[in-house]
Amino acid sequence: MNTAAIDVSGLTKSFNGKRVVDNFELRVERGEIFGFLGPNGSGKTTTIRMLCGLLTPDAGRGTCLGHDIIRESRRIKREVGYMTQRFSLYEDLSIRENLDFIARVYEVADRDQTVEATLERLGLANRSRQLAGQLSGGWKQRLALAACMLHDPKLLLLDEPTAGVDPKARREFWDKIHELAATGITVLVSTHYMDEAERCQKLAYIAYGKLLITGTAAEVIAHSRLVTWAVSGHDLFGLAAELRRLPAIAMVVPFGNALHVSGTDETQLAAALVPYRDRPGLNWTRVEPGLEDVFIRMMDFAPDNFDS
Repeated sequence: MNTAAIDVSGLTKSFNGKRVVDNFELRVERGEIFGFLGPNGSGKTTTIRMLCGLLTPDAGRGTCLGHDIIRESRRIKREVGYMTQRFSLYEDLSIRENLDFIARVYEVADRDQTVEATLERLGLANRSRQLAGQLSGGWKQRLALAACMLHDPKLLLLDEPTAGVDPKARREFWDKIHELAATGITVLVSTHYMDEAERCQKLAYIAYGKLLITGTAAEVIAHSRLVTWAVSGHDLFGLAAELRRLPAIAMVVPFGNALHVSGTDETQLAAALVPYRDRPGLNWTRVEPGLEDVFIRMMDFAPDNFDS
């Protein structure tokens, strides 16, 4: 018996002759919080829509919650909560009216009680009469999550749910996600935020339709084999231009008031930095590479499938 919430392989989808998702495979265990990362246009949304039955793949196979993604897409839709990138509820209806409408669509039993319980669960009860169009980004996001939860889904597919939301609201949202996961709900969430990626139990990185890597945050970082130094001091802009010309240096990325200077060969990187280590006004520190370092590096090697 397949115990995975998501288990797909070979998923492929093209639009207008361009392959947006190319031979994609993924396995997500039940109860996991799985982060789905990649740049804009990488195929994340298309993949999510294939997983929940909204798009039919051109090729590939697999299951979602034990149901065949091609033959049983209707059953998948009944058991999945899908939160889109853009707020898609009715702005001229109140919070309660929106939830009541969604509950009717899903033919939820004990509709009134379910709506009331969902309002309480997501902290929306005190605002239940407020029009959705009057809500801030953070509250709209919470309402959208509440709408996903009405039919008691076993899997949440969240497509960049915190885009444009302030840090406090993002943190509160993720606290809710962890609360839901603790009850056994599986979560697949796409995000551009590295602090959110670090809150996921496993990660998958997709670029231009191709899956590049999966694993825990620690495994992804270790796999990159990046060696990173941080440097702070004067004229970092000029220093970055000099360092980028050196073959041993894979990338130079500004991080606040410092630069992260990375390579994949520790010996060659150390030798390349020797002339700069004693330069007056510069402070060098060996640091562990972060997820952002790793994903920027991955992008350097990902072929753009929209190149003509």
